[in-house]
Amino acid sequence: MVRVAGVNIPDNKHVIISLTYIYGIGNFISKKICSNLNIDSFKLVKDLSNIELDLIRKDIYNYFVEGDLKRQVMLNIKRLVDINCYRGIRHKKGLPVRGQRTKNNSKTCKKNRKYIK
Repeated sequence: MVRVAGVNIPDNKHVIISLTYIYGIGNFISKKICSNLNIDSFKLVKDLSNIELDLIRKDIYNYFVEGDLKRQVMLNIKRLVDINCYRGIRHKKGLPVRGQRTKNNSKTCKKNRKYIK
């Protein structure tokens, strides 16, 4: 297992797929990283050299990933809750935030709901 940005990424998968194991990096950004560094995206991670791994690690630090991104998302939600806007109230009550129906759907939101006055 190779450790990149604090996450163990799998050795036996392609570089594109294994980079998506890092929170905040999806298919588009992983393809972009591989094309910027001229790394074959269908190469297995275990076949990468140490120099290529170091280049990937340095390039990932240009993006918000893992702890920084999670912290930013939590602060955004906390800000919405603090100003008592509609979305913040929905977050606080544990209901769907983006206008989904609640009569028939949203069982998972309602299941974990905490009652707050």
